[in-house]
Amino acid sequence: MSAVRELRRTRPRSAFLRASAWAAGLLATASWLFGGFFQGEVWSARRAANLERFLGELRPYPLQDAPWSWRAAGEWAAAQWHDHLAHATLATLAISVAAIVLAGLGGAALAPWAARSFARPDPLLPSPRPVPRVRRAVWLALNGAARGLLAVLRSIPEYVWAFLLLGLYGPTVWPLVLALALHNAGILGKLGADTAENLERPALEALRAAGAGRAQIGLAAVLPLAAGRFLLYLFYRWETCVREATVLGMLALVSLGSWIQDARARNLYDEMLLAMLCGAALVIAGDLVSAGVREWVRRST
Repeated sequence: MSAVRELRRTRPRSAFLRASAWAAGLLATASWLFGGFFQGEVWSARRAANLERFLGELRPYPLQDAPWSWRAAGEWAAAQWHDHLAHATLATLAISVAAIVLAGLGGAALAPWAARSFARPDPLLPSPRPVPRVRRAVWLALNGAARGLLAVLRSIPEYVWAFLLLGLYGPTVWPLVLALALHNAGILGKLGADTAENLERPALEALRAAGAGRAQIGLAAVLPLAAGRFLLYLFYRWETCVREATVLGMLALVSLGSWIQDARARNLYDEMLLAMLCGAALVIAGDLVSAGVREWVRRST
C-alpha cells in the first residue's frame, strides 16, 4: 500500500487538465440549472398515465386487451413480416449494401491521392535530385483537390444529398443509394488517407529505397497493411448506412423507414417497434459478419 500511495503522490499532474475538468463540470452544472430543464413538472400523474398508455400500445395489437401469449405474439409478428416487413427489410439491406460498396470504391480510389505522405512528387523519402517546381505544384494541387473533394462529400449530410437527388431521380431507390454513397465516400476516403499516412514507415521506406515505384509501394505494402483497418471503417459505416437508409425511408422511399413513418402516422406503435427491431437485427447481423471478416483478414495477413 505504501508503494501505491507513493506512486499516487508522485504521479504527473497537469494544472491545465484539472482546470479544464473543473470548467467542464461547472459548465454542465450551469446548463442544467439555467437551461430551463426543470420548468414545470418533471413528472406528474398525467405523464405517468401517458407512459402507461404508450407501453400498452407497444404490445402487439391482438394482446393489448388480453393476457400475454408468446404464440399469439409470434403469429402477429409473422403476419407483419409476411405482409410488408420482409420486403422493407430486404430493401433496406440492399440499399445499404449498394451504398457502402459504392462508397468503399470511391473512398479507396480517392484515399491515395489525399494521403500527404503518398501524393507528393517524392513519396515517403526525399528525392536525391531536386524536384521541379511545376511537378511539385501539380502534386500539391492534386492532393489539395482530393482532400477538398472528400471534405465536401462528407460535410453535406445524407438527407441533403437525398433531397437534391430526389429532384433528379424521383422517388426511387437511387436517391438513397447515391446520397449514402457520396457522404460515406468522403468519410471513408478521409479515414483511408489518414490510415495510409499513419502506417509504420520503415517497411515502406525500405521498399522506396530499394527502387520501388509509387504503384508498387501501394499494392505491395500500403494495401496489405491498411486493409484490416479500412475494412473496420467500411463495416462501421455500413452499420450507419443501415440506420440512415431506415431514416431516409421516411421520405416516402421504400425501406423500413417508410413503414416506421406510416405506423407512427397511424399511431400503431406496436408495428413501429417491430420495424425498428428489424433494423436493429440488420445491424447486429452486420456486426457479426464484420467480426468474422476482420478475423479472417487478420489471420491471412
